[in-house]
This record gives sequence, C-alpha cells and structure tokens, in this order.
Amino acid sequence: MGTITRSFANNITTSGVLLPASLTNNSIANVTAYNASVSVGGMVLISSQTASNSASISFTTGIDSTYKEYQFYFINIRPATDIADFSFNMSTDGGSNYNVTKTSTFFYAYHAENDATPVLDYDTGRDLAQSTAFQILFDDMDNDADSNGNGILQLFNPSSTTYVKHFIANSTYNVQQSAEYNTYIAGYGNTTSAVNAIRFQMSSGNIADGTILLFGIK
Repeated sequence: MGTITRSFANNITTSGVLLPASLTNNSIANVTAYNASVSVGGMVLISSQTASNSASISFTTGIDSTYKEYQFYFINIRPATDIADFSFNMSTDGGSNYNVTKTSTFFYAYHAENDATPVLDYDTGRDLAQSTAFQILFDDMDNDADSNGNGILQLFNPSSTTYVKHFIANSTYNVQQSAEYNTYIAGYGNTTSAVNAIRFQMSSGNIADGTILLFGIK
C-alpha cells in the first residue's frame, strides 16, 4: 500500500467517516471552490451569478422557507456608466414584478483620495418612505477599470406570511469623485406576502462586471 493511500485509509472510520485529523489547514486551503448547496459552517451557498454587461441580475429560485435568513454577497460590482447607482427590489410573484413597498434608512461615511474633509451623513435622498422604487445600495459609482463595489445584503424570513420583510445592507465602494464610500442601509418590505425573488440593477446602464453570491443561513 502506498504512503498516500495508507495515510488516507488511516483517517477513515469503519463506517466510512473521515476523522477530524484528516482535515488540516493545508487540506482546507487547497479547496478552490464549493459546489452549490455545500455547507460552509452556518452558511449554505445556494447559487451565484456573474455579470457581463448585464441589464440586471435576478434570483428567482432558492429564496423560500428553507432558511430564516438569506445573505447576498457582492464582489467587484462595477457599472458600465459613471455615476450609476446599484440597487435592489423584491418580488412576491416569482419575479414577474419587482415592486414591493419599502421604508428604509441610508447613511454613509465618505473620504476622498485628496484627503478633503471626510463626511458622516444621513442621506434623505437615498432612503425610501413607503415607496416601490428600487432601494439604492451603492450610489454614484465610478466605472473606471479598477473601480468596484463590495458588500452584503441580509434578508430576514422572506417566506413569512405574518411579518414584514426586514433587510440590512453594508457596502464599500469607489465613487465617481475619486473617494471611498461606506454605506449602511436598513429597512423593510411592507408586505406580509412571501418574498421569493430579488433583482439587482443599475440606475442607468448595465452591470459591467461583478459576482453576486446567495447564501442561506442555518
């Protein structure tokens, strides 16, 4: 029996279960990707989508009663045009319409590359008050080749038919004025119908690049 085969065999129980000793930092570090529905701790990757000059990205499956919380991760989101806002909306009819009424808050920290006076501000122009409009997550984005936005959106108990649908978002991204933004958004979809689809899009132009991951939280 070869050394590698013998080492592997020594880490399997008689019932075919891998022993903890077989999973080391080196073995985990060598994993390059997880398949959909693979558990990563308390998070389960449901699906991912990558933009390529896309008008929008919609998740119309995988949002159901399986989990009480869902998280969307945004990685290297870049608009096709300057001064574009990356936003989202919810659907209660499987994606036929994205028009859930929402109330939200929006505040941000801002710091320019030229070290001009930084800002911490509540932005009344980005919040919503019983509006069916798309909720802005990244605003005034820069579309330079090296610019991008990253962040997370948490959606709580979307399948409930009793409660409204709360969400929290946090992001970091470059803006058109050569500055860093860090936004904090929270709100709720004012519906007791189950939310079962989410759409992301820019306020103008397409999504040039970027990946969105959907996780269910155990």
